[in-house]
Amino acid sequence: MSYIAHTDTQREEMLRQCGVATVAELFSAIPESLTPLSFNIPDGKSEFEVMSFFEHLAQQNYVHLTNFVGGGFYDHFIPAAIDALASRSEFYTAYTPYQPELSQGTLQAIYEYQTAICRLTDLDVSNASVYDGGTALYEACQMAIHATGRRRVVIDGGVNPIYRKMLYSYTANLSIEFEEIAVSHGRSDREAVFETLDGSTAAVILQNPNFFGAVDDHSDIVKKCHEHGIIAIQSVYPIAMSVLKTPGEQGFDIATGEGQSLGIPLSFGGPYLGFMAARKELVRKMPGRMVARTVDTSGREGFVLSLQAREQHIRREKATSNICSNQALCALRAHMYMSLVGKEGLREVASLCVNKAHYARKRIAAIPGVAVMDKSPTFNEFTVRLPIDAGECVGRMVDHGIAAGFPLGRYYPGMENYLLVAVTEKRTKFEIGQLAETMERVVCQ
Repeated sequence: MSYIAHTDTQREEMLRQCGVATVAELFSAIPESLTPLSFNIPDGKSEFEVMSFFEHLAQQNYVHLTNFVGGGFYDHFIPAAIDALASRSEFYTAYTPYQPELSQGTLQAIYEYQTAICRLTDLDVSNASVYDGGTALYEACQMAIHATGRRRVVIDGGVNPIYRKMLYSYTANLSIEFEEIAVSHGRSDREAVFETLDGSTAAVILQNPNFFGAVDDHSDIVKKCHEHGIIAIQSVYPIAMSVLKTPGEQGFDIATGEGQSLGIPLSFGGPYLGFMAARKELVRKMPGRMVARTVDTSGREGFVLSLQAREQHIRREKATSNICSNQALCALRAHMYMSLVGKEGLREVASLCVNKAHYARKRIAAIPGVAVMDKSPTFNEFTVRLPIDAGECVGRMVDHGIAAGFPLGRYYPGMENYLLVAVTEKRTKFEIGQLAETMERVVCQ
């Protein structure tokens, strides 16, 4: 089966128009040392041979590991109905809705997604999503800078280090001053944060639960921020919001997060979904798109793109962002997940995570020489101090079929012996027992 649509006669005619006789002559100006190896293409294979080759190649990637790795991305159960529905051609092949009158189904799905995010965060408005959790946090930072006219941002050290790296990378060429506050016993250091708050500060960025798994109530920090006219931003884990105090309840101005845990597979790192919600006073500063419900002149209900403050729609210098394309299919999956699981279902998933993580903490705390950090309450992640290097421990446990967690020394110097362990509703009592028993053999040998 040929993958080239042109006939030999057509190719010869094109070469003749170019003034050469062969394809090799067409590219003769390129030195041989720079000639792409892709030109050395082997003879074609049948469809069966191609499928067999790639199936064999894919099998080399498959290693079954019981997953206890978190750090912002989690191995949650995804109902089969989500794959079935999201794979329908009218969803799977649809592009972003530039023509609202022809995209009512897509627009309604985005509208319902926005509604679900507002309910989850207890905030007034949501956009149609952005690329991922880190991008969402950057966009929230820019919202605060535009809203306050200030250029200084305070960020808690417990915010996901991947997000912080993205934030610093995106703003590397901008005149923004960042001040990072180290956490205290796993939670936000109130005294250190309060000392940094002044009239030049645009935003304070916090996370709940933070990267160490610690749960916090930031209401007191938010109150102090508002006394100085500072925008308070919180990055959140959406599953946890069903049982923890929400950003809206704590008084935050903006909430962001990674939506991967809402029905999106881990999939080697993407594509994922960044969600954003804010108070209605900041709606004009939000990036990307927002869908609204309205009625036409005949009284018929319809959905429209109500705000599109991006460079494709307005003058570039007035745009809120130029990296804010929405992840429509991922947002659809997130909405499907929240609809299928429901309010009580989300709470049940969260409760299972909490209870199973508590059991894992007890099992691991019983290992000689291992300490579980327990000065702060946790959701489904917790930090463990090992008697050996955490990276070495993880490597040895992979050989036993267990991905034991995330070595914190990778991002936090001095924490080489610390491991971040995550437990979701998918982990069984037997698997948690295997984790503890294998860890004991590895660290005590």
